Amino acid sequence: MSTVSQRLAALRGAMEAAGVAAYLIPTGDPHSSEYLPAHYNSREYFSGFTGENSTLVVTMEGSALWADGRFFVQAEKELAGTEIQLMRMGEPGVPTVEEYCAAHLAEGQSLGLCGLTASCLLVRELQKVLDPKGVEVRTLTLEDQLWVEGRPALPATPAWLLPAEYAGATPGQKLARLRQKLAERGCTAQMVGKLDNLAWLLNLRAMDIQCTPYAMAYCFVTQTDAVLFINGQRLAPEAAQALAGDGVQLADYDSVLTWLERYDREQTVLADPDSVNYAVFRALEGNPHLTVKSLPDPLLPMKGVKNETELAHSRECHLRDGVAMVRFQKELEERMAAGETLTERTVDEILHKYRSAQDKFLVESFGTIAAYGANAAMMHYHATDADHAVLQPKGFLLVDCGGTYLDGTTDITRTYPMGPLTEEERLCYTWTLQSHIELARAVWLDYCTGQMLDTLAREPLWQHLINYRCGTGHSVSFVGNVHEGPHALNGRNQVRFQPGMVVTDEPGVYEGGRLGIRIENELECRHKEDNQYGTFLCFEPLTWVPIATSPIVPGVLTREQLDWLNGYHRKVFQLLAPRLTEDERNWLAAKCAAIGA
Repeated sequence: MSTVSQRLAALRGAMEAAGVAAYLIPTGDPHSSEYLPAHYNSREYFSGFTGENSTLVVTMEGSALWADGRFFVQAEKELAGTEIQLMRMGEPGVPTVEEYCAAHLAEGQSLGLCGLTASCLLVRELQKVLDPKGVEVRTLTLEDQLWVEGRPALPATPAWLLPAEYAGATPGQKLARLRQKLAERGCTAQMVGKLDNLAWLLNLRAMDIQCTPYAMAYCFVTQTDAVLFINGQRLAPEAAQALAGDGVQLADYDSVLTWLERYDREQTVLADPDSVNYAVFRALEGNPHLTVKSLPDPLLPMKGVKNETELAHSRECHLRDGVAMVRFQKELEERMAAGETLTERTVDEILHKYRSAQDKFLVESFGTIAAYGANAAMMHYHATDADHAVLQPKGFLLVDCGGTYLDGTTDITRTYPMGPLTEEERLCYTWTLQSHIELARAVWLDYCTGQMLDTLAREPLWQHLINYRCGTGHSVSFVGNVHEGPHALNGRNQVRFQPGMVVTDEPGVYEGGRLGIRIENELECRHKEDNQYGTFLCFEPLTWVPIATSPIVPGVLTREQLDWLNGYHRKVFQLLAPRLTEDERNWLAAKCAAIGA
């Protein structure tokens, strides 16, 4: 097995042969996916960093990797001993990827990247700073040349259609909605590149990406037809027949570039530069029959607002998931009390046992994060067989997990007290819970954006000069990826919230080397009331699982916050108790007991 240093040396040799002075490797696949098929983990292969949302740039003299605040601690650990410089995104004095490339490249030099794994938006941002310097961006495939041994194959799992009884609409009905949106934008066609948008549009599902039920595919939609680029042998005959009935033709996945280059009908094509890869975008722009409009993908807001069928199934799905979480916590506590030696890996095993036993379970919605003690300070820490902690009867265990079912997708975090806690741990837990509650009980006028609502959650922690380097929450797909858009709770999101949107509420405290605390529920945005002042909206939890109350410092939560917490626990018991055994109900009753009365 080669080392990171050896891989970087080989990459520099290939760069020199290709005549490029720098090479950029994004976290990406041909569909701008957040979680990648293993085949496309090139950035991880060349850097050793296993986190998300990062970019590696290699020059002849050095290399740097950009990571966001969720991964600072993890990146420091995984890059240690390599030449790679960690660039902490968003921190003062840290250059952007574009600024770094401009500073390290001179006139007449070239930067290389893979056109299939780089979005058009990424290349355009690079060209803004490199074109004025006379630096060319070239599309190459150095990753494919160098990463041969041990590279996972391209995924090709069986593809199927989510029944309309769960999705709430057929592909034909969704295509009709999309065509109307395209006409409103002056377009006659769209190139659909993102897998989550395509999955929603055609109700198409597979397991090409770990923990994400999507199929690697593209779709070209016009006002009269649609072409799905996928290996047709993967589709069950009944699925192919159903799609054909909705006017969807099949073409081979690998033919997409040549098909677009040879297309001979006049179309005005909407292509979102943030989700269509650079190679596909160039094929569109290079075809004289196609007029390309760079516009945001209309599918994103369409699927971001769940229909009533999706919401009804999601509510039921979360109750079954809640039962699994109760059974997990009960077993964990009993085995710890019995003196068993348990590890972070044991947590994953217990969770899978109970979640996979639930009706309609498909797969975990992401790799379980079971982080004990200081490990929880790494927001997306993952225990491995070679590197994991043994649980001790003290401190906190953070568990962030979820499941994808035939009728919904869940995402939940609980921070469990394992025994005696320090005063810092108890205070940070209590302040985190205050932040969680303040968002959950918020009421706002319908002009409020994700940026505005994000502030509500942070204020209790800001009072103590504490912040978390990530968003407060993200949208969750229906039977899909656990992170989607367009709405989110962070300091940048300008999307107005609407009834039917689902978002997570997950503030936290992360102190490197000491502790990590997070409390997360999924919330459903609902209409509250119309009056002379306008339309008021609110949140209702989708997640119904007890929140630990023993770490709470008395006298810190306000009366309103205590009332919310006690009301939440009354409903947890009311909803879950009928699904549990008598012994489990008694356990749950104790966990849901009112406090601060």
